[in-house]
Amino acid sequence: MSSNAKSFNAEYQYKKMTETPVMKLIFMLGIPTTISMLITNVYNMADSFFVSQISLSAGGATSIVFGVMAILQAFGFMFGHGAGSHISRALGEKENQKANVYASTGFFWALVAGLVIMTFGLIFIKPLMKLLGSTDTILPYAVDYAKFIFIAAPFMTTSCVLNNILRYEGKAKLAMIGLTSGGILNILLDPLFIFTFDLGILGAGLATGISQLISFCLLFSMFLLNKTQSKISFKHLSKNFAIFKNIVVTGLPSLARQGLNSVSTMVLNLTAKPFGDATIASMGYVARTSSLIFCVGLGIGQGFQPVSAFNYGAKKYDRVKKGSYFTLFFGTAFLGLISLACFIFAPQIISIFRTEEEVVRIGAEALRIYCVSLLFFPISVVSTMLFQSIGKSTPALVLSCLQSGLIFIPLCLILPSFIGVLGIEISQPLAYFLSSIVALPWMIKFLNSLPKEDNNN
Repeated sequence: MSSNAKSFNAEYQYKKMTETPVMKLIFMLGIPTTISMLITNVYNMADSFFVSQISLSAGGATSIVFGVMAILQAFGFMFGHGAGSHISRALGEKENQKANVYASTGFFWALVAGLVIMTFGLIFIKPLMKLLGSTDTILPYAVDYAKFIFIAAPFMTTSCVLNNILRYEGKAKLAMIGLTSGGILNILLDPLFIFTFDLGILGAGLATGISQLISFCLLFSMFLLNKTQSKISFKHLSKNFAIFKNIVVTGLPSLARQGLNSVSTMVLNLTAKPFGDATIASMGYVARTSSLIFCVGLGIGQGFQPVSAFNYGAKKYDRVKKGSYFTLFFGTAFLGLISLACFIFAPQIISIFRTEEEVVRIGAEALRIYCVSLLFFPISVVSTMLFQSIGKSTPALVLSCLQSGLIFIPLCLILPSFIGVLGIEISQPLAYFLSSIVALPWMIKFLNSLPKEDNNN
């Protein structure tokens, strides 16, 4: 690409991010991200569905290994959001070389993290599965499923970085192509490997590993084909510790959020363990379904992140305010409609996975409680994403921790002792509600403190 073409592309992107009406821009960036997340969650549910046809214990294994995937995403999103936030603000300030440094440094450190997790995960796979809450009957299935997840670890962590760089540049459609292609492939390969080739749960893990590799290749090709403003290469990899520190500090809320999600999954499985495989499997199905629901709100929120980061860097503070309030109100309204439908059809949704009476009863009750609590979910999510995208790491970290585990974990450990399975079912919904009480005034106070502008875009 010629220097004139690059300059034109950068100027076009700058005008797009700072002059397109805020609501329109958030939809433009949020809808592709939402589609990507929906496809990702659909193929997670597809794994659960196809594996659950093998046996109840096999179905429980997907709940166990979900914690491993959360660990990988934790490091991937830490480097991805950490680098992406700085890249977007750098582009808003028209400092493209700075964006190259953050893109390359975030990518290669994510690769290192993936390789380390792969190595230790494969060596200590059985103890790790037990630590994540596996019962003796679930363990063989969990080990077989997790093998290929660990092998694919470097591709999963780096894909998170590539995806987030594309999003923060305002090119969510390109990110969508990479993620949805891998997700659709995984859905197609699951029944082929599990049933046609008779590989069982091993086939589900293989399908996931292959799909992650394909997603990585497609996402990385966007950088090789010069479809991005920021570049990834060894020559841009920074040896300056301050750059690495900036990425980690900014991305720490994502690590905390995803890491605590992994710990929360482990605590949930361990707490559910005394109540049997049916409870573990049921809560796993509820987690998959609720993830599918709130990925709509999360997708729109991730469309908001590059808008807030870019415009904050360009000192367009009114656009940051407009984007924050619009994302909050739209996410709440839209999630409310979806949650209502899931509340009504909760038993039918759970029975898609397994039809045992106990599984459907526990799962439907837990899902309905989740649906009510999801009305509060956008408050903490939008607040966290706002603070993280503009580099306010402390409030982003605190709110991420509250939402993802600091409230949930104590509740999940304590409540079942008094009210049994119901205590497990209400722990996460109650955590969403309590964290929103902290997040809302914090966000409003910050938005009111932003400098006033003479005109609005």
